[in-house]
Amino acid sequence: MALSAVAAIQKFVVDTAKDVSPYWLALYSLLALLVFSQAFYVFIYLVAQTPRGVLQEELTYKHIEDNGSVSYAKPLPHWKSIFDQRKKTAREKGDSPASSVGIEEAEVFMSLVVPAYNEENRLGIMLREAVEFLQKEYPTMRQNGTANGSLKHRSKGGRGQSNGMMDKRSQPTGWEILIISDGSKDKTICTALEFARSLGKESAGLIRVTSLVENRGKGGAVTHGLRHVRGKYAVFADADGASKFEDLGKLLREVQKVEDKEGRGVAVGSRAHLVGSEEVVKRSFLRNLLMHSFHTLLWILTPPATAAIRDTQCGFKLFSRPALPYIVPYMHSESWIFDVEMLMLAEAAAIPVAEVPIGWHEVQGSKLNVLWDSLGMAWGLFVLRAAWAMGVYKRT
Repeated sequence: MALSAVAAIQKFVVDTAKDVSPYWLALYSLLALLVFSQAFYVFIYLVAQTPRGVLQEELTYKHIEDNGSVSYAKPLPHWKSIFDQRKKTAREKGDSPASSVGIEEAEVFMSLVVPAYNEENRLGIMLREAVEFLQKEYPTMRQNGTANGSLKHRSKGGRGQSNGMMDKRSQPTGWEILIISDGSKDKTICTALEFARSLGKESAGLIRVTSLVENRGKGGAVTHGLRHVRGKYAVFADADGASKFEDLGKLLREVQKVEDKEGRGVAVGSRAHLVGSEEVVKRSFLRNLLMHSFHTLLWILTPPATAAIRDTQCGFKLFSRPALPYIVPYMHSESWIFDVEMLMLAEAAAIPVAEVPIGWHEVQGSKLNVLWDSLGMAWGLFVLRAAWAMGVYKRT
């Protein structure tokens, strides 16, 4: 009976098609396509991620004072607010394109953003490695007793340079670390502040700790931190310390090579060269299968320059300050897929991106559920690409 019903429907469709002129058939097809596209737009609009607003208490930080006490909540610097105001003024005057407004000058040379969710057990190890490198490579005037600080890191390309050398007067010195506790329920904040106190007054105050009231996801925490950096360069790194932090020097050298005339550039830490290594080979068959499947999906769904990046998910990426206004204000994804959105936004703004091999090792305690998070990333990538392609997300 079921087969006869299907046959009857097929006969009805064929007979109807014979009776309808090609003109009306084309019109009906166009109408059906229009209805489908509108329905698909509504679907993507409903499922696309919309970041929640920032709460007032999330715009503050605490640090260790010179006397060793924890400071009161202080307001975070907010380059994005100043940038938005400048852009609005430029648009109102009509005398300058909004994209040429520029970001306020850096106060330090290097900013490190560390997203942390329940990381009391791993955070201290990562911070120790990071601070050791930052103190050595980008010392503050207080730490090295001179005024040239990080001037040994002169750029070979980009804005504000002459004959490959950075103007000393325009080069900021020193470093800062912004730890973004992403709604942690453990002692992550206490761990961060205790570590800062252990550094003594010369460096303790350079570590700032911000607490998000509710968990946003790694992407939301990183984006929040990048809105408040003061550095000429800003890097984010995972709290687990899986990436070899001293390879930040490699990222800096490579980003300076590719910076455009506006000083914009991005360097992406990459583990692609480790695919055949023991660290990767000894992983489970399922994990390696999902990894290769995700890379294939990236190649299909993302624009050319982003698709060419062999490792989009490594949690070690460096941004020059002039690149931030083209990426951070337009971020929507707060989940694992946020790295891809950053790279897509960089590509859309024609920002040069360098992929840099780095050292990396597996660290116990990962919160990643291989199967479900991989499926979530695939779904997130599909929605992200559709949202930007269909105009649900806009650069406004």
